[in-house]
Amino acid sequence: MASTISDETLIQQAIKGRQSACAMLVKRYEKYVFTLVLRMVKNREDADEVAQDCFLRMFRYLPEFRGDCKFTTWLYKIVYSTSLNHLRKKNLDTRSLDDAERPIDVADESTLNAAASMEREDRNAALQEAIDMLSPDDANIITLFYLYEQNLEEICQVMDLTMTNAKTKLCRARQRLKTVIDTRFSAQIREST
Repeated sequence: MASTISDETLIQQAIKGRQSACAMLVKRYEKYVFTLVLRMVKNREDADEVAQDCFLRMFRYLPEFRGDCKFTTWLYKIVYSTSLNHLRKKNLDTRSLDDAERPIDVADESTLNAAASMEREDRNAALQEAIDMLSPDDANIITLFYLYEQNLEEICQVMDLTMTNAKTKLCRARQRLKTVIDTRFSAQIREST
């Protein structure tokens, strides 16, 4: 039943102080928020903390959500700015590739057979590892466009980019991802084909 309630209804109920609506919004978007935060901060413990901060900020500013964009676009702006603030406070190198153990489940839930499912999981894990090797901006634009299927207009709103700049960033991020895949994972790809 919770999945049939629209975001707009939950938002209105949460603004009125209904705790169950707040809990449903968190449950609905916790994986989305955590995935994006983890792409930026590169550390699970920090990502947990920053994700909580994101939800606190979300509820604080929820009355200001006007509905002129998708809720996920508005929420992403909160996630992005909260993550950047965290990185600035910690003075972390945002290009660090130290933590390669951040798998994200993007596998299709339908299971044709065990071998195909395992092969798909291996490819998805390799793809996630390759994405993790990109800069946070590149990883975010790839994640938003392909994993969360946001269009370029939404990405422009979220990341405060012009359409031309968004297209250029996405094109360059794809090229960098291809380079990472070609150099790091070419042997793995040949073995799986």
